Amino acid sequence: MLVYPDKYLNNVKEITIDFLRKNDIKALILDVDNTLINFDKELLEGTSLWCENLKKEGIKFYILSNTNKEEKVQKVSKELNIPYMNFAKKPLRGNFMKVQKILGIENPKEIAVVGDQIFTDVLGARFSSMYSILTKPIDKRDIFMTKVKRPLENLIVKRYLKKNGGK
Repeated sequence: MLVYPDKYLNNVKEITIDFLRKNDIKALILDVDNTLINFDKELLEGTSLWCENLKKEGIKFYILSNTNKEEKVQKVSKELNIPYMNFAKKPLRGNFMKVQKILGIENPKEIAVVGDQIFTDVLGARFSSMYSILTKPIDKRDIFMTKVKRPLENLIVKRYLKKNGGK
């Protein structure tokens, strides 16, 4: 189903080098809000070390965020030493394709899009033929637009988990 992710995880730190190699993934496109940072703009504990360890293994990173608050994305970008693009208009595929070019990866299936929202991150990955990893939101609080969509996304996640035996 179009709205189901390829993988559903608790948070980004569950993405291991073994998982990435097993799935032939060479790069991660990361969301920011409720994926890397909470509502108070605090980075998920342990994310810097996780990111550095994967970089040492040759994994490429890029931050793609829909927020128009560039300073917020820039702060995360500096902390993790990852290039970024804000106001990305996800799920439209245009900026996913730009990032694919920037990363220098020919096959989009070698890129995983990681985020907490189905209607931006998962659909963006699908429209771009990329692997999708949906994470649980790291905070219960959301901006208004996300709050509106979250109940439907939660229903989709429940169905996904039921279909996949809770995984």
